[in-house]
Amino acid sequence: MRVNPSGATRMTPTRINSGILLGLLLSQLTVVFLAAGASADENNIKRGEYLAKAGLCITCHTDYKNNGEPLAGGRPITTPFGTIYSTNITPDPDTGIGNWTDAEFTRAMRKGVRRDGENLFPAFPYTTYTHMTDQDILDLKAYLFSVKPVRQENRPVAMSLPFRWRFPLSGWKWLYLKEGVFQPEGKRSPRWNRGAYLVSAVAHCAECHTPRDAFGGLKGKMIMAGTPDGPEGELTPNITPDSSTGIGDWTAEEIVELLKSGDKPDGDNVQGLMEEIIEHGYRYMTDKDLQAIAFYLRTIKPIRNEVESEEN
Repeated sequence: MRVNPSGATRMTPTRINSGILLGLLLSQLTVVFLAAGASADENNIKRGEYLAKAGLCITCHTDYKNNGEPLAGGRPITTPFGTIYSTNITPDPDTGIGNWTDAEFTRAMRKGVRRDGENLFPAFPYTTYTHMTDQDILDLKAYLFSVKPVRQENRPVAMSLPFRWRFPLSGWKWLYLKEGVFQPEGKRSPRWNRGAYLVSAVAHCAECHTPRDAFGGLKGKMIMAGTPDGPEGELTPNITPDSSTGIGDWTAEEIVELLKSGDKPDGDNVQGLMEEIIEHGYRYMTDKDLQAIAFYLRTIKPIRNEVESEEN
């Protein structure tokens, strides 16, 4: 405001302090970035939940038969070497994974190593998870850290010596752990590559549907050809496209329907572990992803292998 010679006053433009203007601008940018970060976190958690279902984390790490808390572990997993109990993967800091860093979680998924540096038993399918992308692994961790923490101590394995020793697993990994993120095949379609990624990196179909050798490693020439002694001692069928012993006569739609509902083309339905896997995992997957899995399975090498119960 200035006073002119006649004594009257008049208003003059006020000079805005540049520091105030900068502060206002930064505060607005902060709001935008925080909103974007919150949205990104929510999306990461949502994608992680999807992966936890597709990757069977919820199925294996929940003791449904004893009304266990979700993801708190304790589910018995029967193997030819003894019984292993799934671990607590809720964010409880004392009994779960609440203190795990991104690097430690990624190392467990890729290399099968616990936070304390000890080897993980391969009942945890890190031989498959090792092929997941970095982003998918971190999204999975984001989801696990968003669930309710449950204080529940992990149960020790019920295995005799030397099978309960962990240090020999370093040699086992040298033989059977092939690290490396899944690489799409350029000559294949996006649908084929998506199906291949889900089958070979996330859903770990081969881990259940492939016979194992005397050391517990997958028999490479029999990938997905089925076995009478699968996880928890159950028979797992041949899911290669062999027309006489596998699913070669199934349509893609029939494969998708089984993964969504458990219903087979002949009117029968799945039982046992596969029923649980569908109930708590596969049925939540998108039709697009299930169709990609079906498309991929129909292209793998057909293997003639009649799988029958060992009781027959």
